[in-house]
Amino acid sequence: MKKFKHLVIGGIENKIVNVVLLSIILLALAFVAVTAIQNKTLTNLTADTNQKQEQSVSAITTAVLDEAIRSSMKRSTDQEALLANELFADLEFRVRMLADYAVKLLSHPDEVPPAEYGFPDPANDGKLAAMVLYKDDAVAADPEVAKKVGAAAQMNSMMLSMGAVSGAENTYLGLPEGVFITANTFSANWVDADGNIAHYDPSQRPWYTAAVEAGELVFTDAYYDQAYLERGIKKLCVTCAMPIYGSEGELLAVVASDLFLDEMQKSVDASNDAGGYLIVISQDGHIVLPEDFTIARASNGIDQVDLRASSNKELAAFVTEALAGPTDVRLIELEGELYYVSGAPMETNGWAMISGYKRELADLPIQQMKGELHRIQTEAVSTYRAESARTRNLGFVVIGFITLLLITAAILLGKKIVRPLNTITQRISELKEGNLEFKMEDTYRTGDEIEVLAESFATISHKTVAYVEQIKRVTAEKERIGTELDMARQIQASMLPHMFPPFPERSEFDLYATMTPAKEVGGDFYDFFLVDDDHLCMVMADVSGKGVPAALFMMISKVILQSCAMLGQSAAEILTKTNEALSHDNQVEMFVTVWLGILEISTGKMTCANAGHEYPALKRGDHFELYKDRHGFVIGGMEGVRYKEYELQLQPGDKLFVYTDGVTEATSADLKLFGTDRMLEALNKEPDAHCRQILGSVQADIDSFVGEAEQFDDLTMLCMEYNGKEKQNNE
Repeated sequence: MKKFKHLVIGGIENKIVNVVLLSIILLALAFVAVTAIQNKTLTNLTADTNQKQEQSVSAITTAVLDEAIRSSMKRSTDQEALLANELFADLEFRVRMLADYAVKLLSHPDEVPPAEYGFPDPANDGKLAAMVLYKDDAVAADPEVAKKVGAAAQMNSMMLSMGAVSGAENTYLGLPEGVFITANTFSANWVDADGNIAHYDPSQRPWYTAAVEAGELVFTDAYYDQAYLERGIKKLCVTCAMPIYGSEGELLAVVASDLFLDEMQKSVDASNDAGGYLIVISQDGHIVLPEDFTIARASNGIDQVDLRASSNKELAAFVTEALAGPTDVRLIELEGELYYVSGAPMETNGWAMISGYKRELADLPIQQMKGELHRIQTEAVSTYRAESARTRNLGFVVIGFITLLLITAAILLGKKIVRPLNTITQRISELKEGNLEFKMEDTYRTGDEIEVLAESFATISHKTVAYVEQIKRVTAEKERIGTELDMARQIQASMLPHMFPPFPERSEFDLYATMTPAKEVGGDFYDFFLVDDDHLCMVMADVSGKGVPAALFMMISKVILQSCAMLGQSAAEILTKTNEALSHDNQVEMFVTVWLGILEISTGKMTCANAGHEYPALKRGDHFELYKDRHGFVIGGMEGVRYKEYELQLQPGDKLFVYTDGVTEATSADLKLFGTDRMLEALNKEPDAHCRQILGSVQADIDSFVGEAEQFDDLTMLCMEYNGKEKQNNE
């Protein structure tokens, strides 16, 4: 079939004209009657076929696009929430590190050598610098306050190092007496034009009062940082603050650090530019980002709309559910329009990430496809009707010359036209799951508009099937990644000692350990091995972060620690050498906390060193107690660190229990921590039991405490009982 301007050569009109010219001697009246009947039948059949085609295309395409949108939104929302949660988790970790260090310094400030400290200097503006401010001159002149300030100033190097490594622009500590110790980049903000240093009372600040009222670590609502506001810049900020207390329960100080939401703002803006939206909801149901969202406007945490109390019941219920846990993808009406919405919580601070996409935008490709199909169908029908009208006019001119041949030719021609359409209708009705593609057949190759119609539907059908296959391939790839992560978990588990008892021929000690990763692979690890016949080395470590990066760093750390230990060095030298290896060119900025002990089996003397790890628990006598050893800096965090060691003298029957923070920080559904007190209670239920039973008792108490809450950190434990030479001799 060819087109020349508006003339179709080889189409229906040409075929009918040829029949008329060949059958000029046949009866015209019969020809007109038969032609009219055939035209009516063909028109009705075409209209019915078009309707079925549109319904089939719409149903298949709508289902495919809806599933694709739901899957993509769910995956994207969970990923955004996970990335945001890691920012707050890092912030919480920094604050807890500061709190641990501050407790040691301020519990007995008279025993801590005072460190030098300075005051705000405009020359340091823009640089990360440590400084001290007082609420008034009387506090600054108090000698007792000066002792505390000198002890607390020992934290300056840690604050500066933490700011340099993590990018924290503002880390600080507030004393109840009205002293503010901080490391920030805004030195000029604290000095007026005459060179006078401003007075600042931290105990009156919201972050301080919120932490004291809660009595534990808290996250503030989002607010505009005052230092930037004074420079004409609006930057959203969240503060994590934690109170620290002395042995008598007295408040020693409040430590805190800020997190600016610039990266989160970029993700939200990028989503809005792509036609959807992302909103960040605080634990109070307030919209943190974006600030210009039409449902409610963020206003520095003041007079905000709590979406959980919104008049839109669907929205209120959805926000409440998103703050509690991951949601499915659903349709919600917002301001008169339907939106796909999905939500995921940030476990660290109780916020949630919600994404949305207009249903109207999602339906746009379907409407365009239906419009194009309808246009093709209308054009084909219109062309056919025009050509039929011309044929009828020509028939009236030669009506007296139509003969029986015309009747026969018209009937044959009608069947030739109707047969392809009937076949098309039949093939469409046969389409089902597993066979969704409409294919061209020789029956449709008529060389006219029917062929064009069949080719158009075949093209649309092929594209739809290809899209479905693409979705299947994506799903298969996701399953492959899951399989590889499971294999990585098995490899990691095989690297840890897992045969118990590990040294059946040695009765001087008993030992058992477990490691339960939070994800497919984890960053915690334990290790134990005989350096020689009389020395047993034990290691408990926790790598920063989670997942595959932490697992790789864990493997490297484990190999280096064991290699250094087998050289026969002391506990402190092993940690020092390991730190030199891991800190050198540490571009990923990961680190590991380590407790390491070397037991001299014959005497029970154990030499230990601690690089920022949890306190060990010792059983001497009839119960376990925490042994608060002196911590060094984490491994891999800074070059040039030298570690100190200490000695413990174990007697037959004494036990040692070491663990990672996944034990004490196991979190219940109501966001409470398991803590060291519950851990000691679990250890002291049966303190004389075998090591395996003790670890089982601790694990059972953690499982009961956590309940249905998700495990968010690796959980690793090791217990060793010293029997001594006497038991071996008796045996």
